[in-house]
Amino acid sequence: MIRSGSVHIQRMQKALTQMNVQLHRVISDITGLTGMAIIRAIVQGERDPEVLAALKHPSIRSTTTEIAAALTGDYRAEHIFVLQQELYLYEIYRTQIEACDVQIEECLKAFTDKVNVSESPLPRPKRVGKPSTNAPSFDLRTHLYRISGVDFTRIDGIGVLTVQTLLSEIGLDPRRFPSVKHFTSWLGLCPGSQITGGKVKSSKTRHVVNRAENALRMAAQSLSKSPTALGAFYRRTRSRLGPAKAITATAHKLARIFYHIWSTGGKYKDPGANYYEQHFSFSPRIRHY
Repeated sequence: MIRSGSVHIQRMQKALTQMNVQLHRVISDITGLTGMAIIRAIVQGERDPEVLAALKHPSIRSTTTEIAAALTGDYRAEHIFVLQQELYLYEIYRTQIEACDVQIEECLKAFTDKVNVSESPLPRPKRVGKPSTNAPSFDLRTHLYRISGVDFTRIDGIGVLTVQTLLSEIGLDPRRFPSVKHFTSWLGLCPGSQITGGKVKSSKTRHVVNRAENALRMAAQSLSKSPTALGAFYRRTRSRLGPAKAITATAHKLARIFYHIWSTGGKYKDPGANYYEQHFSFSPRIRHY
């Protein structure tokens, strides 16, 4: 689910551009505190660039003068009307998402604890920075850790929303899958075995329709520039087999790592890209660990 209301954001941006208002050139996100304050003021009738620029948040790097210059445009009535409509729809969309977040959190609270968070608190997140526009309004990472007993976000490429998708699809009990081979086969991430007359006709992965497999493929693709062992594996596989097979191979590896710590309660530690390159630089074939 796209949580940010991206369609309405794009249409607001289009309306601003048609008015020659280049707000996106001076702030990175028009739906942030500064962007929304300026857009609401424009919709309410403010046209003075200096007054609009004064609404900027202290964290914005662009100066008031730069923002004012970007806000000097042709505020035509028809474009203001479109901006007003899209702002209204965007805010309705965000209100509905917040209501969904409340319901999701209530549902998560009903699950039995597998770990006492106060006694075994979560470590600091590996990726600290600006939160994703798709991030929920509550502490989803702690809830998932509490009900699963494992911090899956320690695995490179797997974020909290990916973990939510995986657990919602596969459940909380790893005993549903007797082995990692059963798990990767269910996901459709292991080679097929179409054999006729003793000859292998095709080894393509079988087609499956589940959100878990798609989430792992997206996680694999996000590792393309990652300075980690998994990132190095993806890049090495891509150079040999191409992007499509590299995504499948890396998603398979992520699935194996996920299953291992899911079934054992262990922790994942990245050995680093340099370790991977040194360890596998002389290997003639791609391995899965």
